Amino acid sequence: MTSTVDVVVIGGGIVGTATAMALTERYRRSVVILEAERTLAAHQSGHNSGVIHAGLYYQPGSEKARTCVDGRTALYRFCDEMGIAHRRCGKLIVATTDAEVAALHNLEQRGRANGLVGLRRVARDEIRDIEPAVSGVAGLWVEETGVVDFRAVTEAYASRIRDGGGAIRTGVKVIGAVPDARGLVIETTRGELRALALINCAGLHADRVARACRTDPEVTIVPFRGEYYEVVSERRSLVRNLIYPVPDPALPFLGAHFTRTIDDRVEAGPSAVLAFEREGYDRTSFSLRDTVDLLRFPGFRRMALRYWRTGVAEIARSVSKELFVRTLRRLIPELRRTDIRRAGSGVRAQAVDRLGNLLDDFYIVRGNRSLHVLNAPSPAATASIAIGRTLAAQLDELVTA
Repeated sequence: MTSTVDVVVIGGGIVGTATAMALTERYRRSVVILEAERTLAAHQSGHNSGVIHAGLYYQPGSEKARTCVDGRTALYRFCDEMGIAHRRCGKLIVATTDAEVAALHNLEQRGRANGLVGLRRVARDEIRDIEPAVSGVAGLWVEETGVVDFRAVTEAYASRIRDGGGAIRTGVKVIGAVPDARGLVIETTRGELRALALINCAGLHADRVARACRTDPEVTIVPFRGEYYEVVSERRSLVRNLIYPVPDPALPFLGAHFTRTIDDRVEAGPSAVLAFEREGYDRTSFSLRDTVDLLRFPGFRRMALRYWRTGVAEIARSVSKELFVRTLRRLIPELRRTDIRRAGSGVRAQAVDRLGNLLDDFYIVRGNRSLHVLNAPSPAATASIAIGRTLAAQLDELVTA
């Protein structure tokens, strides 16, 4: 039997649940989340180091900058209200050479333009006061950064959705959607649903879902695996909170860093290795379909030609623990090979356009009574409440127009 709701949200990650929460609480819409996996936060939302970003890195005026700053404030408030364990611990960004000082200055200027509070430069001799094991020529202290368990946040969003009358159905895959006179008919592996509209927050499969819903996403999702190491317990004292390098401005990645998580483990990483499967959490993971889709997309080939040297270096660090440790020693020189062991990994859904550009900002495409979130990398978890409210407002305009 076909059921009818106002909005179907595809994807039970942190952005999908935040969006459904906004729809139920702010717009009083009847909502159903459809999640292909058996649990919420099964992929990107549950495979990260749990950093609450302050809003430092992003171009002033961009969606990333706006939603990160707004979302961070809302997230801290939400965690306080819901009793979710979190820690506003701050982080230290370290320039390890004189050549990185100019880029550190640019980050500071961006942070100030984005309204960050408590941002301050740290001289060489002050670095060890904050992080005694770190060596650098200059630093930047980012006070508003924190840590949390984003799985717990996603589950709390889900609780609020259910309290607001929304439904969450796991183990349900969307096959496609077609318009009819009353809205959309959405075909799933568990039957049909009718809805006034849908929002696609399918993450690693967002481009495929968009095409199945008769919308050209204009990009393809390229999966990058982030591999983490964990600092062994007896050496966790090397890291007090969060330690980051100055990132490469040419790439949408932040570089290998140290994170003291909400449960007091210390993670080191991640790498940024091309994955040959969209859910390729292991180095041996391979999907013929995913690989063929990549090779067929002209934007991927252009991207590969542009960044092949970086890609080779990342593969080398993935294979060689010694090379990975050498990268980490730029921040903590006394780190030994025996101080870290392999831990988990995550896969980033990176949108690439036909020209081979790695999209940096959030990217949303409108379809027929639908919105498709095609690029929502970090800081999407931090910004999730703000992103959800933005999507809910756009959707409300779409269905009432």
